[in-house]
Parts: sequence; C-alpha cells; structure tokens
Amino acid sequence: MRKKYALVGTGSRARMFYEAIAKNYRDNAELVALCDTNQTRMDYTNKVLEDEFHLSRLPTYKAEDFGKMLDDTGAEVVIVTSIDRTHHLYIIAALEAGRDVITEKPMTTDTVKCQQIIDAVKRTGRSVRVTFNYRYAPHNSAVRELISSGAIGEVFSVHFEWLLDTKHGADYFRRWHRDKRNSGGLMVHKSTHHFDLVNFWLESQPETVFGMGDLRFYGRANAEERGLFTPYTRTTGVAAAKDDPFAIDLTASPVQKALYWDAEHEDGYQRDQNVFGDGISIEDTMQVMVRYKNRSVMTYSLNSYAPWEGFNVSFNGSGGRIELMVRETSYINGGGAKEQEGAAEGIQLYHFPLHGTPRVVPVVMGEGGHGGGDNRMLADIFGNSNSGGAYAAGYRDGAMSILTGIAANRSFQTGLPVQVSDLVDL
Repeated sequence: MRKKYALVGTGSRARMFYEAIAKNYRDNAELVALCDTNQTRMDYTNKVLEDEFHLSRLPTYKAEDFGKMLDDTGAEVVIVTSIDRTHHLYIIAALEAGRDVITEKPMTTDTVKCQQIIDAVKRTGRSVRVTFNYRYAPHNSAVRELISSGAIGEVFSVHFEWLLDTKHGADYFRRWHRDKRNSGGLMVHKSTHHFDLVNFWLESQPETVFGMGDLRFYGRANAEERGLFTPYTRTTGVAAAKDDPFAIDLTASPVQKALYWDAEHEDGYQRDQNVFGDGISIEDTMQVMVRYKNRSVMTYSLNSYAPWEGFNVSFNGSGGRIELMVRETSYINGGGAKEQEGAAEGIQLYHFPLHGTPRVVPVVMGEGGHGGGDNRMLADIFGNSNSGGAYAAGYRDGAMSILTGIAANRSFQTGLPVQVSDLVDL
C-alpha cells in the first residue's frame, strides 16, 4: 500500500520531493495535498504535476487550514519545505495529529522552537526526519568510511572551509534569508549542512562553540564604502540594474516567474531584492571553532562572496591525514535544473598515512544535485525499504546541527564561548 504524503510549502525547494514521488516512487508514495500561504504557488505546483507528470490536481489548503488538510486527506507523513522560521509550527502540529514528518533543513531556527520540537517528539512518539542530503553524496560517505575504518586513527582536529560564490552565495541576500529572524542566518540555514557532516564524520556531538561573524561584503553600508551603492531596492524590470552582475530578472526564468513574480500580489514577497540594499541582518563572513565530545576540535569558515563554489576539509589524526576538496556547480534556487544544484564538478580525496605512502582515494562521481546526494537520499526516503538507512537523520541530528550554528550566533553577539548543553534539554 502506498504511503500518503502532504506537502506544506510550495516554493522552489518543494520540487525535489514532489517530483521524486510523481516520477520515480509512485508505487510506494502518493502525494495527497498541498499547503501554503500563497494560492498562486500551489496552483503552479498543481500545473507542473498535471503537465509534466500527468497527475490529477491535488486539493490545496491555506496554512490556517493545515489541520483540516490532515483530517480531509488522511495524510500519514507531512513534508515541510516552508520558510525556516515556520518549520516548527507544522512539525509540531503534524506530530500532535499523529503524523510523522520529513522536514527540510534546518529543522528550525532557535532554541525555543528546537525545544518545542524535541518535547513534541518525546510526547507523541512520532518521527521527525531531517533531509541532510550531503550525507549521501559518495565523496562525503567515503570520508565517513575512511574515518570509521581507522585509516587515520583517532581524529584530533578538523579544518573545514566552505565557499559560496557570487551567484549562489549572493542569492541568500536577495531572499527572505537576508532577515535573520526568518533563517537564523547562514550559520543556521546553510551551515547546518556542514555542521551535520562533521557530526556525521566524527560520530560525535558539539560541546563548546566560539565564533566571530560580520557583514563585510553585502549590504548598503559596505557598498557605499566601496563606492558601489545602487539606489534600487529590487532588480526585476529596473533599467539601472540591467548591467548589475548581482541582479536577477524574475521574468527571465519561467519557474521563478511563476513561483514569485506572478505570486507577489498575494503576499508581497520580493524574491529579487538588491544584495547591496538595506534590511540585511545576516553575516557573510564567519569563523567558528568547535570542540566535540570526543575531544576533536574543528576550525570552520564560511564566506559567501568567493570566486568559486565548493569546500575543502582536512582531518588530522593519530595515524595520518585525510584531505577532501570538492568543486561544485554554482546555481540560483529555482533558476535552472535541480540536478545542477550543488552538483560536483571536481573531487579530490587523499589519504596520507602517518608513515606510509600517500594515496588518492577513488570516489565515484554522484549524479544529480548536491554531489549525487539528492537521488540517494530520495531513494532512501521513498524507496522500497522506506525505513531509513544508515545515513538517515532524525530529530537529534537536526538539533545538534542547528545548535552549533545557534551557539555560533550567540558567540558572535557576546564574544564568549557557548556550551551547547546549556541551549536545550535533549
């Protein structure tokens, strides 16, 4: 019997899930309803399901009718892809209604909401799964296997550098993510991926976090200091923005036009805000140190205005060193094929034994988005087993990844180290 899924939040991230169900997993899964604050976006999603996948239109429900949707449709699992600050509302309501949840990362954005989710899981006994697709990318799972095999002994230190370029990185400063109240900043919204990977690689949890972060590149004040200030607040249809390399035109992309430009009249959301405008409260330059329960220490940096996209990570242990360098495809959410989102363009994985011969570790390039992680994760979620493999992430994993970022944000403000155990009660 097919499991019934309801989808809440029909922006660009939603397609990965509804396409997987409609295209590859119809024998196991059935999408039974859509929920959003914006009817235009739901209507567009229904049009895609009809035109591309030849499915019947699904019933649509506004956010305030979320409970009615569950009652009407008998949905067994809720997929949450709404704006980050609202994840907890749907997660908790679904759990209380006896449903399981699959949620996009981050699980939520602050400690209060995180504790509410933890308490709801314990109270209801239901399941929350967080979609950490990077765990499934072959190069990342290869690192996990190397460390688990004892290839470098006990891991003492990790150096992790993530680069977002001026296409993808800039996109966070155009969208709702630019307001820290919505996203928790890049420390929570984006770095949750990276902090989860380190927890996953080390099979440990963060203990102490210290960080420094600032807005140095984007924003009006920085542009004015460099003599680059642009007076417009948005860029679609603005003549002065025609030659701005950071500008996007929502009408140039059929998907962005349908999801955002045509839907703007309902909620006023502008997807194309000027990255050098006012109202940006998130950082673009971040440095963090984390001590883990197994005594490993990580130094981490995230910069969102780099000339290339990808990451470098190295591990130093009692028996040697591992180095991984990944070059990724740059993209703008909803602006192209989802298969290109974070697709790996180049991978170099090295193992340096302490007293042996260095070697290149062969890694099969994963196909599809996020280094092949998307397809492998979706198969794990919607495939025949439908039970969650070794890489599946639950609510504790979701909490531990965001708590690193939340602690870093707190350290940014106070200039002091933060004990993760003080943040929530797990």
